[in-house]
Amino acid sequence: MRDRDVVRGPNDVFVVPKGVEHCPRADEEVQAILFEPKGTVNTGDAGGEMTSELRELG
Repeated sequence: MRDRDVVRGPNDVFVVPKGVEHCPRADEEVQAILFEPKGTVNTGDAGGEMTSELRELG
C-alpha cells in the first residue's frame, strides 16, 4: 500500500480494505490467491516478464 508495507508469512492472510490501492510483491516465487472483482485491471494489460496468464479456479 502507498503508506506502509504489510509483511506476510506462510499461511498468513491479509484483507486489503475496499478502495485501498495496493501492489502485491514478493522477492521470491510464491503461490498466492487474490480475490478481486471481475474486470479488475492488473499487470495483465501491461505485458512483460512480471505478467502471468489469467487462470480461473474450477
